[in-house]
Amino acid sequence: MTSHITTHVLDAVTGVPAAGVGLRLSRHHADRVTEVAAGVTDQDGRNRELGPERLEAGTYRLVFATGEYFAAHGRRTFYPQVTIDFVVEEGQDHYHVPILLSPFAYSTYRGS
Repeated sequence: MTSHITTHVLDAVTGVPAAGVGLRLSRHHADRVTEVAAGVTDQDGRNRELGPERLEAGTYRLVFATGEYFAAHGRRTFYPQVTIDFVVEEGQDHYHVPILLSPFAYSTYRGS
């Protein structure tokens, strides 16, 4: 099964996939936050099973546990976590939310 939301984390310092990055996916309503799923990146820095195959339209947040990842590799980081908010629209089949990560910078985009 591939979930509605997938991700891929690349470590820009080492040039390899970032395995073992903790992930949390939540939905943000006007008055509450609902956790949808939690997981970790695999050996290829990916997670294809983060939540259900279909999500309701709305605003979601994906949190990457970057501080824990860098600490496990003996490196300092400025970012204890990376938080990405995005909108899921009705009728969209899939959202891929990758990040390129280093201890003092990150970038993200809507992937395919």
